[in-house]
Amino acid sequence: MGFSALLCACVVVSCSAAPFKLPQRNEPQNDRPIIGILTQEVDNESMKKFGKTYIPSSYVKYIESGGARVVPIRLNQRLAEHEKIFRSINGLLLIGGAVDLETSDFAHTAGIYFTLALKANDEGDYFPIWGTCLGFQLLTVLVAGENLLSKTTAENVTYPLNFTSEASSSRMFTNFPSDIRKALSQEPLTGNFHHYGVTKEAFMGNEKLSGFFSVLSTNIAQNGLEFVSTMEGRKYPFYGVQWHPEVNRFQWDPRYNFPHSSNAVCVSSLLAEFFVNEGRRSSHHFSEAAEESSALIYNYNPEYVANISAYEQSYFF
Repeated sequence: MGFSALLCACVVVSCSAAPFKLPQRNEPQNDRPIIGILTQEVDNESMKKFGKTYIPSSYVKYIESGGARVVPIRLNQRLAEHEKIFRSINGLLLIGGAVDLETSDFAHTAGIYFTLALKANDEGDYFPIWGTCLGFQLLTVLVAGENLLSKTTAENVTYPLNFTSEASSSRMFTNFPSDIRKALSQEPLTGNFHHYGVTKEAFMGNEKLSGFFSVLSTNIAQNGLEFVSTMEGRKYPFYGVQWHPEVNRFQWDPRYNFPHSSNAVCVSSLLAEFFVNEGRRSSHHFSEAAEESSALIYNYNPEYVANISAYEQSYFF
């Protein structure tokens, strides 16, 4: 989960970022936010008997714990269908995983929503995107238009975050209590499960990427390279973490270093609520209540997979 192959070359965007528009006091808030989670091809041979694509339940619980509902987004749909889904949801989560982002349907479909979100935000139609681990890496490719990954192994380890000077003024961490922010910088509260990442040198050396995203934190990989571990868009409400906040509360396999301290749980809660609150700023909605109901994750039952994977449960499609 979080291992990456070569990433795809996708959309190149303009990075002349204007100051980000903060929410206004009289800005309407959507109190029934729905976050789309993009399904991903099953790479685990033992899990293929359940379905071709999946979403680990930890990501679903993570979003629900922040106060939103979840719509699973299937791969291999017509563009018109994806456009309809985009107009119905209030944000997108790109999960971690192990698919090849050069050839996978996951990569292709993520690119569709990324392009739609760029256009929408440019037109004043607020739409946030969050990428975790592999999702983080994909966001860097979508912005840079090239694969900047190198081997930055941080496999089954926990780290504190090395905050940059931009973290204190970031949207992501602005509402963190000072004691939790301090703990996040001093205690190993972030679970890392990746082989590849973007080094700070590569990130800052790419004008498209450094112009589009602020680097909020870095970490040192097991091979000594410094990689970017947290980022947020300067102009757009796009966010990425190379680590896994969802595991702090919703994954328990004793073979893995999932942080479960009270501070780790608090960090996970704060970030889930932050992203869902970003989704509250989106006015997208389903045209009919019945259509909304039929699209929600509640229509599916998760399978128990703890005996064959690091996840306790996963949804299959």
